[in-house]
Amino acid sequence: MGQTPDTHAPGEDATPPGTTTSSRRWWRLPIGVQSLLAVGLGALIGTLAPAAGEQMKILGDVFLNLVQVVVLPLVFPLIVLGIAQMESVKKVGRIAGKAILYFEIVTTLILLLAVALAKATRIGEGAAIDQGRSDDLGGMQQGVDFHELILHAVPKNIFAAFSEGNLLGAITFALLVGVAMAAIGEKSAPFASVLESIAAVMFKVVGYVIRIAPLGVLGFISYDVAHYGFANLRSLLGFIAVVYAGLAIVLGVIFPLIATIYRIRYIELLRTIAGLAGLAFVTRSSEAVLAPLMGRLEAFGLSRSTTSFVVPLGYSFNTDGSVLYQAAALVFLSNAYGTDTSLPALLVMVGVLVILSKGMAGVASASIVVLIAAGNTIGLPTEGIAILLGVDFIVDMARTGVNVIGNALAAAVIDRSEAKREAKHTASTPTPPHATTALGLAHSSQYTRENITP
Repeated sequence: MGQTPDTHAPGEDATPPGTTTSSRRWWRLPIGVQSLLAVGLGALIGTLAPAAGEQMKILGDVFLNLVQVVVLPLVFPLIVLGIAQMESVKKVGRIAGKAILYFEIVTTLILLLAVALAKATRIGEGAAIDQGRSDDLGGMQQGVDFHELILHAVPKNIFAAFSEGNLLGAITFALLVGVAMAAIGEKSAPFASVLESIAAVMFKVVGYVIRIAPLGVLGFISYDVAHYGFANLRSLLGFIAVVYAGLAIVLGVIFPLIATIYRIRYIELLRTIAGLAGLAFVTRSSEAVLAPLMGRLEAFGLSRSTTSFVVPLGYSFNTDGSVLYQAAALVFLSNAYGTDTSLPALLVMVGVLVILSKGMAGVASASIVVLIAAGNTIGLPTEGIAILLGVDFIVDMARTGVNVIGNALAAAVIDRSEAKREAKHTASTPTPPHATTALGLAHSSQYTRENITP
């Protein structure tokens, strides 16, 4: 796809008519600048007028609703088309296998890092954990039901799955449709044309929605500061510091190392998606940037078929920032309660999180749900988890931003791996002059020239 409009001001023709000079200047500011100003204003409102700040949450809710209403109508055709354009069902399986293996290796490595860091810093020892109340967790204490999780991934009614925002179910159905289109060949061309039109329209809608992102940021920050305040910060500063330090190591060491191994331009990749990661940070929603993220990655040079399949899959199975938070939280609570934190116990903790952290897309407060389920599994009381809710919004911002960057890197790694494989195959197979790889290059760049700016 073409470049998405999340960090670029639209042209003069996009400015609403009848606006004043000052409002026009505001409209022309980059989205990133507008969002930063909204953060400052929201913090001010939440501090000085808490009652008004809590009421402003509706702005954030409206923004997220607008984002969520367009996610599946866009992601579904992109996944279907991406799979249908692959040469064979074997390639679909190969990419899926590579992606799942990558997700497992990287998330396990990050879990081990988080546990080691939390253990070394001894966070949680002497913490006042009796402030938490299990009823603060609402209805999240039921944990994870794997029977329901499987049914969540294989819905009996695709329209119900769409209405519920079931991303995992939509991916499963899109996979089946894409494979079927690839199998019947030219007969699927009319349907493919319809899906192309739907995707183009939805990208246009996404451009409009992203323009009001600063209002969503204003609503969320006002509510968070007014509702949670900063009273719990002092007692949990150590926990917050360890989580942020761990995420900094992931961004500054682990991800660059992976990028170096696969010869990916990591700094350039960060520059390409920086605005989207920042937007995910302040809105605490990775869904808010799912659609423009895929467009940005295509503009970065990744193939559409890889991006449209790996990125949505990563939203379910590759939550790098979230798993680091969960591991640090469990070590924090284990130290606070004085439970076993020996090496075998910590390895069991990592194993539990490896299993529970997969496939949680579409589950409300997924990180907290996984944390409760893992805590119950290793014998931690729910009351201790409740105290972390007071600072959850602070760490949630960082882990959400890292999730976005991690999924972008995952797509780049899989795309690079496929490019190497195709290059080796081309080098070992004689190609007729009229069927050179220029055709493949034209195919991969077809979608980067589409006009999807608002």
